[in-house]
Amino acid sequence: MSPGHSEGTDCPSTKVEETQACELRDLLDRLADKWSLLVVELLGERTHRFTELRRAIDDISQRMLTLTLRRLERDGLVHRTVHPVVPPRVDYELTPLGAALLDAVGPLVTWSRRHPGEIARARAAYDEQVA
Repeated sequence: MSPGHSEGTDCPSTKVEETQACELRDLLDRLADKWSLLVVELLGERTHRFTELRRAIDDISQRMLTLTLRRLERDGLVHRTVHPVVPPRVDYELTPLGAALLDAVGPLVTWSRRHPGEIARARAAYDEQVA
C-alpha cells in the first residue's frame, strides 16, 4: 500500500486521489519508467524472443529486461509463452490489453520521435539560463 492509504478507506473522490491510489500509481510509475514503453512498442510490431528484445533495446541489462517483462506480464499487458524445447525458447507478445495501451500511447511515441531536436534545443537553452 502506498503511504497515506489504508485498507477500508473510502473510494477516492477526486482525480488526484484516484491517481494516487496504490494500484493506479504503481501502473503509471511502471509505464513511465525507462524501459516499459520501449518493450510494449517492440511487442506491438510482433512476438519477440527474449534475446531479440535485448538486442533491440540499447543499454538494457538482462536483469532489467527480465524485471520489466515480469512486471508487464503481471499487469496483464504481456503474455509469455515457454516452449518445451532444448534450449528453452520463450516468446513474448502483447495481450489485447497491451495492444490497447499501445493504441493509447502511440501518439505520444510518435510525437516524441518528431520533436527530438526541439526538445534538445529547449533543454540547452534552459541549462544556459540556470547555469
